[in-house]
Amino acid sequence: MKFKAWAALTLIALSLSGCATASGNFCDVARAVRPSVEDKMTEETKRQILRENEKLAKLCGVHP
Repeated sequence: MKFKAWAALTLIALSLSGCATASGNFCDVARAVRPSVEDKMTEETKRQILRENEKLAKLCGVHP
């Protein structure tokens, strides 16, 4: 019985450790949002694009 509990805890710990990586951050994967021709540019869509691009500029120093 102890082996089963130990094995279960070990598997849980191993699976959770794969979720936290220190190899990357937001700036490694973030890109500026650029609308396509098919996008419907409502006021809310424009606000969301502006908000995301401003976040990219503030956190990563990238100015789209």
